[in-house]
Amino acid sequence: MRGERAATVALSCEAVSVAFNGRAALTEVDLEVPSGQLVALAGPNGSGKTTLLRSALGLVDGLRGRVSLLGEPLDSLSIRDRALRVAWVPQQESLNEDVPLNRYLLYGRYAHNGPFGREDAEDLAAVERILEQIGLADRGEESVLALSGGERQRAVLGRALAQGAPLLLLDEPTSHLDLGHQLDLLERVRSLVRAERVTVVAALHDLNLAARFADRIVVLFHGHKVADGPPEAVLSPELLARVWGVDAELRRDPASGLPYLFPRRLLAAPSPVAARFGPVHVVGGGGAASRYLRALADAGFELTVGALHLLDSDAETAEALSLPTAVELPFAPLGRAARQRHRELLGAARAIVVSPFAVGPTNLANLEDPLAFVGGRPTFLVREPPIAARDFAGGAASSLYARFLKEGAREVSGPEELVAELTRALGGSVRAPAPAATDPAGARDR
Repeated sequence: MRGERAATVALSCEAVSVAFNGRAALTEVDLEVPSGQLVALAGPNGSGKTTLLRSALGLVDGLRGRVSLLGEPLDSLSIRDRALRVAWVPQQESLNEDVPLNRYLLYGRYAHNGPFGREDAEDLAAVERILEQIGLADRGEESVLALSGGERQRAVLGRALAQGAPLLLLDEPTSHLDLGHQLDLLERVRSLVRAERVTVVAALHDLNLAARFADRIVVLFHGHKVADGPPEAVLSPELLARVWGVDAELRRDPASGLPYLFPRRLLAAPSPVAARFGPVHVVGGGGAASRYLRALADAGFELTVGALHLLDSDAETAEALSLPTAVELPFAPLGRAARQRHRELLGAARAIVVSPFAVGPTNLANLEDPLAFVGGRPTFLVREPPIAARDFAGGAASSLYARFLKEGAREVSGPEELVAELTRALGGSVRAPAPAATDPAGARDR
């Protein structure tokens, strides 16, 4: 039975292609992950790692190609059936609810119990087992808000493990952790692969961590798969130079024999153009900001964006352009952490752009928070469609919009006027915005 499971293909992606607003994010990507492997997805920001993970979950619109989970086509599976096969740990998940840790882990049992089911002895036993696996067995009754950053990341992993799914997808699980917690988390994931035969696909920024813990490294670059194999076959100075623009020396750990790369210098210096024209902060949501982000990026502006909900198409565009952003969980009200991050981005901006997003109770804060910054920097409101047509907050959005104008914000009609006004406001000249692209060949891909 064990050999049969080991031979099972947990995840199969065949010729997977994804485009956002006509620009390619993934192009003809093939990936096959046998059960019991830990595969690291590597690549620069904007290379397509998160898009590939979301494609495997069925969370990407317009996907072309074929995705299968444990031999079953993804599009033939219900949401519940998918949840029983694959669990997901996003890049950022805010733990804002004041609940005990063991109750938080029980959220992962939803697929087993349904919307009206109650947990039983099997669910409680699963939670106790997972608390042991993530090293928090003595913390089950404590609030998740009392956990440290590293412990919270383990809690998020535990909630995913509670699903009991044989496939686990991790999006940058170590990105906000110090080195000790990074090693601790990946050691635990590696142990799960060995002991439980869980299959893991993890997007990782650090190639040396990927080499230490992964069976395979798959490298994406501009949405294309450019390398796939064991660490000793994939890691090379040539790869780092071609994909990351870094000159590096390949060394080997004398204890483990594993390869690691020692970076020496940057080969391609970043363009100085963006630094002269920004940062400009764009407020968006629901896809309303994407065309403005593209136009401003093409014109040479340095950009930040927020606050956005994960899986929002504006969030996809921000990731495709590698833009700093403030994010919140899908469909949730903008919480304290997301709003604090949003205010930090607003405070660092030389100018603010408010795109024509639909405003409701969950994102009304996206109009409230920028108001404190309007007087001190140029602020532009995109007037179409008019605020009255997208005010779903009982008139509160229209009232805030009027306050923007009273504080000196200016209205613009579209990307071309916005680029021209920002250029005048910040001084200098920038490249004219490119026309809307339908051919992804020259796009800035993820």
